[in-house]
Amino acid sequence: MYKYIFGPVLSRRFGLSLGIDLSPDKKSCNFDCLYCELEKAKPVNKIENQPNPDEIIKELRDYLSKNQYPDVITVTANGEPTLYSKLDELIEKINQIKGNSKSLILSNASTINEISVRQALKKFDIVKLSLDAADQKTFEKIDKPLKGIKIEDIIDGMISFRKEYSGTLVLEVLIVKHINDKKEVIEKIVEAVKKINPDRIDISTIDRPPAYRVFPVDNQTLYEIASMFEGLNVNVATRKSGGKIKKVHLDKEDILNTFKKRAYTVYDIETLFDEDTKENINQLLLQGKLKTTKVANLEFIKTS
Repeated sequence: MYKYIFGPVLSRRFGLSLGIDLSPDKKSCNFDCLYCELEKAKPVNKIENQPNPDEIIKELRDYLSKNQYPDVITVTANGEPTLYSKLDELIEKINQIKGNSKSLILSNASTINEISVRQALKKFDIVKLSLDAADQKTFEKIDKPLKGIKIEDIIDGMISFRKEYSGTLVLEVLIVKHINDKKEVIEKIVEAVKKINPDRIDISTIDRPPAYRVFPVDNQTLYEIASMFEGLNVNVATRKSGGKIKKVHLDKEDILNTFKKRAYTVYDIETLFDEDTKENINQLLLQGKLKTTKVANLEFIKTS
């Protein structure tokens, strides 16, 4: 029975993932997001009763000695993992025993403007940061941060981190109906994202019971929002019950023009396009006019 290790779970975004929870006893987060799958809780700026890195590594060694190595070893928390004061020491030790697995951290980005945090994050193979808004009013409404946290500082910290970081940077934008789904809100996020220049954007919505009475957008809306992120690798995490998506037909010229603006995942292609379009995509791949590329264990198709 492990205290800190959980899973593995099969993630469509990152593959087979083994989790490490840095705050198993209680929620420890400096946000209280409307959509959080954990219970409401007052934002805090530290993790109480922090685990010793050696205790975590002992469990990780034991798991890896008995099971296949996962695609990713995911550092997370019952809250925000960068509040863990020994993160740098922990990732150093994980990297020594991870084998072919990638190290991944899931962060709300609240501390990204702190140099010491960026130093630790640079040692991860994949860093996933959240960006649900790019203006202070919407940020405070959706993420309910600890007083004093400014979205401008977070965005500036992300821009600095991207310049320092040689690994794979993924940004996640979670859309909540009537909160951050307005065109002007999304346009500000797009503007910030283009300055940050991540390797991949994940667009998602509420898919589990949230802490507050808020609602998801449908899958069609997710794809419409994703289309605004031109020139970037965008992955849309659709909901199983998010409504039907109208199939799109494109000829080869339209495909090349569309895929030049935005790369599509294999799943997106299967979901969005009709059979003739999928056959045209396959032909363009064989002709070398389209190519496949992997970003954080997720395959995209884009123009060559």
